[in-house]
Parts: sequence; structure tokens; C-alpha cells
Amino acid sequence: MQKNLHTRPLAIAALSLAIAGAIVAPQAAHASAFQLKENSAKALGRAFAGSAAAGDDASVIVNNPAAMSMLEGNTFQADVTGINFSTKFHGTATDAQGRPISGGNGGDAGTTIPVPAFYIASKVSDRWHIGLGLTAPFGFKTDYDADWKGRYNAIKSDFKSYDATLSASFDVTDDFAIGASFIAQKTTAELTSAVNYNSAALGVLQQGIAAGAIPVQAAAQYAGLINAVVPRGTDGIAKIKGDDWAYGWQLGGLWKLTAQDRIALNYRSAIKHHLEGTGNFTVPANVSGLLSNPAISSLFQGQPPFTHTDGTAGFETPAVATASFWHQDQKFGFGIDASWTKWDSFKNLTVNYSNPNQPSTTEVYDWRNTWFVSVGGEYYVNDKFTLRGGVAVDTTPTYADTRSPRVPDSTRKWLAFGMGYKVSEKFEINAGYAHIFVNKAHMNGVESATADTLVGENDDKGNLLSLSAKYQF
Repeated sequence: MQKNLHTRPLAIAALSLAIAGAIVAPQAAHASAFQLKENSAKALGRAFAGSAAAGDDASVIVNNPAAMSMLEGNTFQADVTGINFSTKFHGTATDAQGRPISGGNGGDAGTTIPVPAFYIASKVSDRWHIGLGLTAPFGFKTDYDADWKGRYNAIKSDFKSYDATLSASFDVTDDFAIGASFIAQKTTAELTSAVNYNSAALGVLQQGIAAGAIPVQAAAQYAGLINAVVPRGTDGIAKIKGDDWAYGWQLGGLWKLTAQDRIALNYRSAIKHHLEGTGNFTVPANVSGLLSNPAISSLFQGQPPFTHTDGTAGFETPAVATASFWHQDQKFGFGIDASWTKWDSFKNLTVNYSNPNQPSTTEVYDWRNTWFVSVGGEYYVNDKFTLRGGVAVDTTPTYADTRSPRVPDSTRKWLAFGMGYKVSEKFEINAGYAHIFVNKAHMNGVESATADTLVGENDDKGNLLSLSAKYQF
């Protein structure tokens, strides 16, 4: 009986903190800058300058529905962009007791993924256009080595949002058009991290002593028991999967200032998700044996911890406002884009679980809004061949104190090139390439939910290659 009493603080530790570490830390991946602008090879070639005002590409269905007024007849367009992203961590990690965490730097956690887009647009009357776009406006994927030193913060992260956008535009006058869209969005997430059972137990033991629930004189005895039963390196894996359908809208306007100049404004609404999914755990034999101890299992009413459970989490893809300018001359075109993303709507993340032994948990983020500003243009070599180029700056919503290794984002600078070729009057192909220079993504002591601290920086870089084919008749 005395042994059972001694193991009780360890059970409390496992329940109150290790569960939080297993569930909340993976879900924090939702709070990252993972916006994707890659929905047009033509626009990529000029760093998306004039994306809402140029009106020469079917991607305006999702970038500004009012600009569909520039499309004639019927248009079919397919784009695919290959995103090659590299991220490598350099730094140190310690647990809640200040002890170094074993493991390497995680390797290259980047990946190469395709981002597709498909559009259909039609001019149904002199003043009306309709269009359908299938795109992926948000997404990321990183995958570190399973035994790296930051495994308690993140191992694998795979998040995607897919949009089906139904748009319509109306020419109010010959110089002014408005447009609106209905957006159906499917979001999926798969996130994994390691669970530090030893650090969780010792951390809550310290909390119990500070609260007076455990005598100070017994601290060394309990700590020794914890380290004996659940020694350092006793790790498990938490895997979270979830998805949801949600809906939004956008409104746009296009003004033709002169025969050569036009400006556009577009606003895309935030889309609120209620992600529903499951949590699964791998539990080491020593932890499983501890939790099955009758003195500890009697603490639970119903389902024990670290078993398959349902869960929900609220998440919002942000609102985006874009202002765009395009000048069209006989031999060249020139554009400017300024896009504002309302990331400050992400204040915190609360996760609720169906298992009553896994209480709701909240983490605070307080992100900031961001800007994407680009300048670019194109030169018409002849009636068939076009050259493009552009530069852009894309700021980050993240802070060094809370930046997650799942998406180690920092301010980015774009350098883009592209070309287009008209095979015939009806058929056109385009290609775009961009290299992304990323500022060092510093992490000034970001903590996992079990207070494992990661200090260092990620070196990031990215390359984008996009191809498209457009058929218009």
C-alpha cells in the first residue's frame, strides 16, 4: 500500500501535464504563416504584381471576381506549382529541469509538394461573367527526424485547405465592374510530436510542491521514484488528425481609370472552422503499466488517458484584403500589388476532448497582421512570346519568442521570372519561377507544453516552379 501512495504524484503528473503536451503542442501547428498565393503560373512570373487587376488570367476567379469582366468567351485553365522548401534547425534544447535533450538537429524538415489549380470561366452575356475555381490557398508540410532534440515541439506537420470558389461579375458601366464569390473550404490536418513523460511527471511534482500538496521533505524521494519508474527518454508519440468543411465569401471591384490603367480592390472573408478528429497515442510499457496500477486507475472515471479519443478545435483562416494596379501598354505591362492578411484574429487555441480525463487546454499566441507587397511586369517580345519578372516582400506574423518549428516562418523576399507562349489564338502556355530568400527564423526559447525549451534558428529557403495551360474560345 505504501508503494501505491508513492506512485500517486506520478499519476497526477501524467494526467495533468503530459496529456497537455501530447495534444496541445501538435495542435499549435495551426498557428503558423502557411498562406499560399501560388494559384497562377502567369502571375507567379511577375511576383503576383497586378494579380487582381491585370485580368488576363482565369485565376482572377479567386483573386478578384470583378476582373472576370476582362475575360472573353469561355476559358479553361489548369495550373500546377511545385513548391520546394528547405528548413534546417541549428540550436539546443533542454527539458523543464534544464537538462540537455538528446538528439540531432532534425535534418532537412522541408519537402517538395505540388499545388494544383483549375479554372472555368464564361461570359454569359454582355455584362455578366461566371466562373469556378479549385485551389489550395493554405497549406504546409514539415517532417523532422523522429529522434531530434525538438521532437517534443514537433515531428510531422501536414496541413491543407482546399477551396471551391463560385464567382460572378457584373459590368455596372463600361469602366466599372463588381464581383462576388461563394467559397467552400475543406481543411485537413495531420500532426505528430513526441510526449516527454519524464519531464511531465517531474514538472507537475514541482507544481505540487509549490502548491503545498506535496511536502518539501518528500520531493527528493518522489523525484527518485519518478526517474526510476519513468526515466529520461521515456517517450511516446501523439498523432492528431482532423478535418472540417466551412464557408466564406469575397467581394471585388475593378475600375478602368484610362484605356491603359486600372485598379482593383478585393476582400476575402475569414473562414471559421470547427475541426473534428481523433487523437492516437503510443505509450511505453512502463507508462502503460503505471497507469494500469489499481491505485492509479481508480483515479479515472471511465476512459483512461492516452487512449484513442475524439477531439475538436476552433480555427480560422484569415481575412485578406488586396489592392492592385495594372498599366497595359502595347509592348509591356506593369503592376503593383499590396495584400493585407488579418492574422491578428488568431489570439489563442482551445482544444476540447471527448475523454473527460483529458481537460480542455488553451495556448495564447496573439499574432500580428502581415503585408505582401510586389512590383512586376511583362514585356511582349512579339505576338506570341512574353517575358516576365517581379520582386516582392512578404512579412511574417510570428514572433521569435513563440515561433513554432512546425512552420519556422520569417519575413521573405521574392525574386520571380516567367514566360508565356501563345501556341494559337485559343491556346496559351505559361511558366513561372521564383526563389524565396527567408530571414533567419530565430526561436528565443519556445516551449512545448511540457516546458521543454528550444533555442536556436532555422535556415530556410524556397523555390517555386509553375506551369499552366489556358484554352479560350
